[in-house]
Amino acid sequence: MNRVYCQALGDTSQPLWKDAPEWQRSSALVGVDGVFAGNGPGASHESWLKEKADTGWKFGPVKDPEKKEHPCFVPFNELPRDQQQKDHIFVQTVHTMASALGHPVPGVSPAVQVHEGLSVTARPA
Repeated sequence: MNRVYCQALGDTSQPLWKDAPEWQRSSALVGVDGVFAGNGPGASHESWLKEKADTGWKFGPVKDPEKKEHPCFVPFNELPRDQQQKDHIFVQTVHTMASALGHPVPGVSPAVQVHEGLSVTARPA
């Protein structure tokens, strides 16, 4: 979902999951764990920010993994609105997918209801 939203904003830097480097996949999974621990959009971003700081990232005008620079390396309330929306979408996607797969986030009702009979199948190669 993050990749699609970024593309809609003109950011084509997000690779497919299968092509993403380990640090990027690990960061996404830490974000999912954070949502299961109760993080909302702001806390999710702050957790991402801490994880990035702990691994040597800093603010930069454009995302540059080699320099470990990122333009979203600011507190949540200083992010542009479209970047804040990305955190809202991420949290809601985790809630909805977890519910659809039978693992709802405790204490959360996703905004999208999934009906009985939904199945998840692998996409043909």
